[in-house]
Amino acid sequence: MLPRVVTLIGRPNVGKSTLFNRLCRTRDALVADYAGLTRDRHYGTAMLAGIRVTLIDTGGLADPDVHPDNAAVFEAVDAQVESALDETDVVVFVVDACDGVATADEDIARRLRRRGADVVVAVNKVDRAGADAVHEFASLGFEAVVPVAALSGRGCPALIETVASHLPAPDRAAEPDQAVTGDGVRVAVAGRPNVGKSTLINRLLGEDRQVVHDTPGTTRDAIDIPFGRYLLIDTAGVRRKGRTASASGTAMVEKFSIVKTLEALERAHVVILVADAHEGIVDQDLHVLDYAVQAGAGVVVAVNKCDGLSPADRQRVMASVDRRLTFAPWIAVRYISALRGRGVRALTDDIDAIHRAGAFEVTTPELNRVLAEAVREHAPPAVRSRPVKLRYAHKAGAYPPRVVIHGNQTEALPASYRRYLASRFRAELGLVGVPVVIETKTADNPYAGKPNPLNRRQLKRRARLIRHRRGR
Repeated sequence: MLPRVVTLIGRPNVGKSTLFNRLCRTRDALVADYAGLTRDRHYGTAMLAGIRVTLIDTGGLADPDVHPDNAAVFEAVDAQVESALDETDVVVFVVDACDGVATADEDIARRLRRRGADVVVAVNKVDRAGADAVHEFASLGFEAVVPVAALSGRGCPALIETVASHLPAPDRAAEPDQAVTGDGVRVAVAGRPNVGKSTLINRLLGEDRQVVHDTPGTTRDAIDIPFGRYLLIDTAGVRRKGRTASASGTAMVEKFSIVKTLEALERAHVVILVADAHEGIVDQDLHVLDYAVQAGAGVVVAVNKCDGLSPADRQRVMASVDRRLTFAPWIAVRYISALRGRGVRALTDDIDAIHRAGAFEVTTPELNRVLAEAVREHAPPAVRSRPVKLRYAHKAGAYPPRVVIHGNQTEALPASYRRYLASRFRAELGLVGVPVVIETKTADNPYAGKPNPLNRRQLKRRARLIRHRRGR
């Protein structure tokens, strides 16, 4: 059956994301004491009185006239809320008990009544304002008004029961449950601010799923978006450390956004690193790339905004990108225009190829064949005049491919030779776009530390040899 959908809406900074985390029993939504932190739709799964629902966290609805500096961003957030309301069954209207009924609350209430939405009012922060503050919100005109404290969980059981009673009856003839899960190919879209990550996500989905604006840092959280057999993860732009250490009120928010981005890279199978064609691959892109490789994710670099380049500039950018990525020639590079859609569909082919390579479906005899050929063509350097013998290899894991090589003195194998072996395995087995991890293990000497006593015959022979040498 199809999952029931519950949407959280309200003014900025009333506690929607905190309530989202409380109901989903996760910490997926970014939370801070900062108005307008959430901008994109954030989907999660929650169990409400034994009923599985898809919960949607939305950005705060605000009057653009009150926030003229971010008017365009709030208009885009408003469009995201409208899209969420189109698919919802029950709306949880979150209000702030400390502020009372604000003008914006009344505007939202009129908007919900015009849509004919089934509404439950959650009066948040009653632990600060007191229980008597709830009665004021009856003036909004909705029957179900529940006091809660999302931060501590107070009143949440009553809210869950109320929302569950408003959910429609399940449609047994509908399609199978399609709630958001972590299954499928996890693809993180990462890069610096304002390089077109959210635009690329929207182009892949074929809809305006993410808020897009020219202002750098529009995306602040890591948003999971199901897309067929993929789970796309839109991440916040990663700036240099000095850019996030300012004294502004958003500095701490940006730091938490970067933490969420790094967490997304760690759980991704494939990372699409989006770079700006007008700037090329800069040092910050290489830092993100290095973190993705260290996390074991496959990587494809998407150089965006190529539609505005002349042929000469395009050749210059391609030469620059090749030079910057000489340390990792196995990384696939695509030149795209997310706004126009050029080259975007080819990214899905790269994702599939990298994901298949990351699965590392290979037999032990095949690994040993590649190892034997690599050693025969280029033997490892000797250690203290003793040769390093690499005897056999076997698979140790996938995502990323991991190979364990057994032998003697393997702990002294230089890093350059490990890179050589990784390159041979990658080339022979077609492991495109993925880092290959080489681990070594030296066989233990079964006689190490054990005494070797001589028997009676050996002792007599030793005594004869000693007498013979003394006699000479």
